[in-house]
Amino acid sequence: MTKYLLVAVVMLCVLQTADAQQVNEPKHNKAEWNTPYPSFRIAGNLYYVGTYDLACYLITTNKGNILINTGTAASAIPIRKNIESLGFKVADIKILLNTQAHYDHLGAMAGIKKETGAKMMIDEQDAKVLEDGGNSDYEFGNHGSLFQPIKPDRLLHDKDTITLGDMHLVMLHHPGHTKGSCSFLLTVKDEERSYKVLIANMPTIVIEKPFSQVTSYPGIEADYAYTLKALKELSFDIWVASHASQFDLQKKHQPGDAYNPNAFTDRAGYDAALKDLQETFDQWKR
Repeated sequence: MTKYLLVAVVMLCVLQTADAQQVNEPKHNKAEWNTPYPSFRIAGNLYYVGTYDLACYLITTNKGNILINTGTAASAIPIRKNIESLGFKVADIKILLNTQAHYDHLGAMAGIKKETGAKMMIDEQDAKVLEDGGNSDYEFGNHGSLFQPIKPDRLLHDKDTITLGDMHLVMLHHPGHTKGSCSFLLTVKDEERSYKVLIANMPTIVIEKPFSQVTSYPGIEADYAYTLKALKELSFDIWVASHASQFDLQKKHQPGDAYNPNAFTDRAGYDAALKDLQETFDQWKR
């Protein structure tokens, strides 16, 4: 067995045994969720390390690295390969963050936390869902754990700052999609300039009934309205999101493309995406 195959097998075993509790990850995963996609440098010390559609971000610092999201459980190996292909080590991850407590963004988180000892930080309103593996999720819960449960090391609140080395991220509470959905603002630098980056959690609607019937989330309509308004008021140089399809990743970057932060400015695309979401929300609440 080659060294690289052995590493992959060991990593898979670690991730599969991170918690003895049985998980019932839904079987309707979209193919593009787990399709590998080559990692690349977005801007400065911000890198894309996710799959074709499940966006995961590595932020490097002088004191270790930060990983935001992990995709599904099946994303563990592609994420590892993407991080290592950039010349970084999974072992150097010190902080784990998440934009929404759903299995397609948390599936591999427990295993990576166990392997690295990184601190898991989560929006306070998603903490319960994180700890029970998604069983208490207002829409997808009550079917057992959908991902390996994780005990958070720090609960985050709106506008809290996460600091590691020379990096400072501000968490923005943007509920609706989940009770603790959130976005992050940070500033990264390259050889020429600084970029204010928004990692946006776009408020797509996942329920299949009127807001008034969502008894497990009484404030859902107000939360969606708040988040849409808050997102419209943000300023930034570059934006990305929880899903690659939400910010047209493949139209802005193809494998092998040269480093080009300006491809991700796209305020017009951001405003258009929010306009579509606002229209959907307005129709849904009637």
